[in-house]
Amino acid sequence: MTTLRLGGPARAVHRCRETDDLAQVVTTLDHAGDRCLLVGGGSNLVVADEGFDGTVVLIETSDVVFGDENGVPFVTAQAGVGWDDLVATTVQAGFGGLECLSGIPGAAGATPVQNVGAYGVEVADLLRSVELLDRRSGRRHWVAPSALELGYRTSNLKHRDDHVVLGVSFWLNADRISRPIRYGELAIALGVEPGARSDAAAVRDRVLTLRRGKGMVLDPGDHDTWSAGSFFTNPIVSDDDASQVLDRIATRLGAQTRVPTYPAEGGIKLSAGWLIERAGFTRGYPGPAAPARLSTKHTLALTNRGTARTADLLDLARTVRDGVHEAFGITLYPEPVLVNCEL
Repeated sequence: MTTLRLGGPARAVHRCRETDDLAQVVTTLDHAGDRCLLVGGGSNLVVADEGFDGTVVLIETSDVVFGDENGVPFVTAQAGVGWDDLVATTVQAGFGGLECLSGIPGAAGATPVQNVGAYGVEVADLLRSVELLDRRSGRRHWVAPSALELGYRTSNLKHRDDHVVLGVSFWLNADRISRPIRYGELAIALGVEPGARSDAAAVRDRVLTLRRGKGMVLDPGDHDTWSAGSFFTNPIVSDDDASQVLDRIATRLGAQTRVPTYPAEGGIKLSAGWLIERAGFTRGYPGPAAPARLSTKHTLALTNRGTARTADLLDLARTVRDGVHEAFGITLYPEPVLVNCEL
């Protein structure tokens, strides 16, 4: 049930293919005092080897509807719709907006929870509204993005379980026009200047190519994709601490080292993948015999080579986290949800 293909058994599993059923099942389990774990695409879960002593609710709702509000198109999807399937559907229907988020695994309902983003675009840029189930009252209601406190890879839905996402709605661009291309690597691949717009289908194609090159598009035959995607979030260093951190990096790597930094609220954002490599953890670490390894294509992905246990993956994550902290004084935090386990 997870893209890592790790984790022990659940006590029970319930598949929900309709939103009404999803809301009812969760409410019934809550009233019965039964522990409940919601699973969409399973791409952002690290489940303990001991498994989950409760009921897994598989979200398999699948409806997609297009609309128009004051001349601006939008799409509304039930929570279980595969995210990349939704992106592909919007592009095929002649719309743009979501193309830079192509190839990201998981279900649509999970995307606002951690404000999914890639190639210079994040959910917060496009989100129109989210349908929530309030597990305390049983009420279903739609909320605006402003109610979610969206930030870098986070929202007020993350690390809590009192609400369930039932549906999501996104603004789109007409005429298959993309969002502005802000990410340098993508602009180069498209042959456009940063900030330009392009054909959404062309952008989607380039994004998928770039992601495949990093092992970030699911492929059952490629163990580099047996992962939870980017395992660590890119760290944000406050303005007060930035000079000290950059000085420490320069001391270790040399004063001429160019450190990739990006503007962030209250500070700067550093590349977790860059830090991991510069701390000495290369692609494929710790080597071919290890059951859990860094991807051979991208150091930010921790992968199951086919025989790993969750304990192996967590040991690797701790080694990398601690090594980066020792080298640069920066603590990396996991992006996936840890179920019945911790770093």
